[in-house]
Amino acid sequence: MKTVFMALCILALFLSNPAYARVKTAGNGDSLNFDVETIPPDLRQTFNTMNKKCTQCHSMEMVVTAVLTGVCPETKQPFDRQTVKAYGIRMIHKKNADISKKEMRDIVVLLNRLLDEQAKK
Repeated sequence: MKTVFMALCILALFLSNPAYARVKTAGNGDSLNFDVETIPPDLRQTFNTMNKKCTQCHSMEMVVTAVLTGVCPETKQPFDRQTVKAYGIRMIHKKNADISKKEMRDIVVLLNRLLDEQAKK
């Protein structure tokens, strides 16, 4: 009986696929954010802009959760390149939005890179 149990455990280990996030995060809850050390140096300024502009209306937790899970936390819709672009356009046109088209374009590029990194296996 022990041998069968041990064989099943070993088989389960070989067949299981570890689930882990490729995109690194820091903090938790409302302070959850992407780990700045893992952001490419050429995108750090955009990362800082995203932290400043996006947190005017919501926490970065929403953005991080969407990238990690591939699902928008509020709408439960897929969070992919098309959705990122649509949200970017929506945020530019939002009343009292303090974000330029160039800033949003750069943020969309950053989010797409994060989505691509997260999708790697």
